[in-house]
Amino acid sequence: MNISSRDQKTKKAQLLEDWDQYVTRGVATAEKNIAVKAHGCWVEDMEGKKYLDFAAGIGALNMGHNPAQVVEAIHRQSSDLIHSCFSVIGYPAYIELAKKLTRICPIRDAKVLLANSGAEAVENAVKIARYATGKTNVIAFRNAFHGRTLLAMTLTGKSKPFKSKYGPLAPYVYHEHYPYVYRSPFGSTEEEVVNKCIEQLEDNINSIYDTDDIAAIIVEPVQGDGGFIVGPDAFLQALRKICDKYNILLIVDEIQTGFGRTGKLFAIEHSGVEPDLMTIGKSLSSGLPLSAVVGKKALMDAPEPGALGGTYGGNPVACAAALAAIDFLEENKLCDRAQAIGAEIDRRLKNLQLKYSQIGDVRGRGAMNALELVKDPVSKEPDAELTNRVLKQCHENGLLIIKCGQYNNVVRLLVPLMATDEEIDTGLTILESAFASLCRQSI
Repeated sequence: MNISSRDQKTKKAQLLEDWDQYVTRGVATAEKNIAVKAHGCWVEDMEGKKYLDFAAGIGALNMGHNPAQVVEAIHRQSSDLIHSCFSVIGYPAYIELAKKLTRICPIRDAKVLLANSGAEAVENAVKIARYATGKTNVIAFRNAFHGRTLLAMTLTGKSKPFKSKYGPLAPYVYHEHYPYVYRSPFGSTEEEVVNKCIEQLEDNINSIYDTDDIAAIIVEPVQGDGGFIVGPDAFLQALRKICDKYNILLIVDEIQTGFGRTGKLFAIEHSGVEPDLMTIGKSLSSGLPLSAVVGKKALMDAPEPGALGGTYGGNPVACAAALAAIDFLEENKLCDRAQAIGAEIDRRLKNLQLKYSQIGDVRGRGAMNALELVKDPVSKEPDAELTNRVLKQCHENGLLIIKCGQYNNVVRLLVPLMATDEEIDTGLTILESAFASLCRQSI
């Protein structure tokens, strides 16, 4: 070991010690390590070891790490104007991004509010819905994840670790069944599950909730932290009909699914449904803190001047990054690439499922892929322990992946959309090797 590598190892050890000493344990990391640089699909740690990143900043890096034109846009903007607060004096990047988002989002005649995070976008979308309708109640779904702030956390359908011991939560929020076909109590086929979920939702609207006081239904087209559960097109189309029937607004949360991840620019486009309001974030700005609410003009203009906003919302540097990131996505046809990546990953994961009975379900849409691990394929008892072991072994062998799901037993893959075929093969081979060493073969 040369001196520089020894020094790096010593520095890393000190940082890890300081991590335990000074950073709250509430911020969890699957495997403690420290990155110092990244490019494309690759991350390098302090000791020079490189990792394929199939977590992509939990979906914030669809365009990969540090795309050159995004970095250039950040440098350009930061040399001119880092911050002014749009509520004090406006700047071009905010206006240009708002215009571009109304062009690419599937809502006609729209306006835009820019914010900092996904949770902030969700909170603002509900505020707008309540203000515009004069109604109070909001319906969300089991297994949903919408953020960690008070209202967003309340809307989230998973208690541990997001909601437990944080009460009292925000009032007037209700949760309905999402069509989680693999674990649904409502039937074995997608059609049966969808029909029952919609039937129960409509029954509850008429019998439990105040039908005239429901402001909005908020839904993820593919549930993210809930386990990469794909909302069937028929389900999303039925939600639109229910909202129209009962004069309820439909809010679609595209924070993790947006910007090409599912093979369309936005996942809701697969179903042909037009939302009233949309929340977007994560890959919007290629890793910088930025989110948005996009909605119909009449709704977005309902709150009076000053009723929306924030000090850093729509920061000029983040907006410049977003404009460049959207151009990068479109120029490189990353929606098409997501479909090709997803097809190959789905094929490999289903072949893996044939070998190992511990893989209970393989699912996804586009390049948003997951496998759910169980102790037994008949009982479907979740296996969170095996999930952790798979993540750990992959990390040791140079692949960054993360988990999700109601029972923390779902391995999720968020491959950067500019990944090469060779990089995808390398990452999947590492994942396959982890199963080969940790699981018994069923064939």
